[in-house]
Amino acid sequence: MSKLAIAGGTPVRTEPFPEWPYYDELEEKLILEVVRSGKWGGTGRIKLQELEDKFAALQDAKYGITIVNGTVAITIALMAAGIESGDEVIMPPYTFIATATSALMFGALPVFVDVEPDTLLLDPEKVEAAITPRTKAIVAVHIAGAPANMTRLKEIAAKHHLKLIEDAAQAVGAQWDGTAVGALGDFGTFSFQSSKNINAGEGGIIVTNNEALADRAWSLANVGRIRGGGWYQHEEIGWNLRMTEFQAAILLAQMTRLDEQMRKREHNSRLLTELLADIDGVSTLTKDARITRHANHLYMFRIDPVATKQEKADILQKLLAEGIPLSPGYVSLNKNKAVIKSTQKWSGESRLYSCPNSERAEQEVYWLPHNMLLAEEKDMHDIAIAVKKVLSTK
Repeated sequence: MSKLAIAGGTPVRTEPFPEWPYYDELEEKLILEVVRSGKWGGTGRIKLQELEDKFAALQDAKYGITIVNGTVAITIALMAAGIESGDEVIMPPYTFIATATSALMFGALPVFVDVEPDTLLLDPEKVEAAITPRTKAIVAVHIAGAPANMTRLKEIAAKHHLKLIEDAAQAVGAQWDGTAVGALGDFGTFSFQSSKNINAGEGGIIVTNNEALADRAWSLANVGRIRGGGWYQHEEIGWNLRMTEFQAAILLAQMTRLDEQMRKREHNSRLLTELLADIDGVSTLTKDARITRHANHLYMFRIDPVATKQEKADILQKLLAEGIPLSPGYVSLNKNKAVIKSTQKWSGESRLYSCPNSERAEQEVYWLPHNMLLAEEKDMHDIAIAVKKVLSTK
């Protein structure tokens, strides 16, 4: 291999990967329609209603409730499902901190159950051992856009009378065994934050097939009002957590490109998996055959630090110099000091969880963001060439 770019050699690539977000005249047209309508807020219900209907249908759900962001979407889903302060919520530790803070926001307690080593998704076979009389819900995180084992998790939730919430922030358009995520549990929650596969800068949505749960979630996000009730008819405590018409307009435009973009990401993901398979010390994650559609929000792969005799931080810097901007991924939440401290505050006790698979992923797993999968086939070859160059050159 040639001299590393970080040591003065020629980088594998100098051209940038596709920028994100992608937009065109459609976003501008729909935003202008909102401006001219004079109905800008979350009660305009023009673009918002259209978005809720179209997005719910995309995810095989009957009801959609738009909301300010994906974090609060999980909070409202938990509260609408009847989870209260002091209740325990089982979740994986290999996820964004918002999964945990969404419960901690109102005093529910995250209970971390380790992920499967080959998928980094919540391990259903470890969930039952973590259930206690205080357990009221399971949050399944569809990490990177790969659905968790919803068949098994639904069985466990039904057996123990637990609510099942899908944190599908990264999984717009994903499907498990032919059904879109979000429609499999009691609630599904999605994020429209800037990095997501469709985005409005910020925003989120809750979907469900249960009308009573949908009405409760709507009320909590609409200052405790009830659907069809009076403006000052507040029947429970709620908050103004509505999305705006501007965000809905952008998202409606973004949705028109989703299918085409998903196909391209899937094609490049398969190609990259083939290319990385030939590199010593590199392995890719397992994809369950029941994942009938992967959202590919992230492309994740492992580099074995023992086999390659290189530290993660060094590898990241070397690959960046070669023109490949990888991310180091999550810090396992069972070790996050803020989460541990907040959990202790709400529970009155010190709670520590052993999650070796998640902790190992922190040391070995690397991410490519989804916009890199919107590049061309030659760019996937560049990624593999750069990885091989960095791992082969000492």
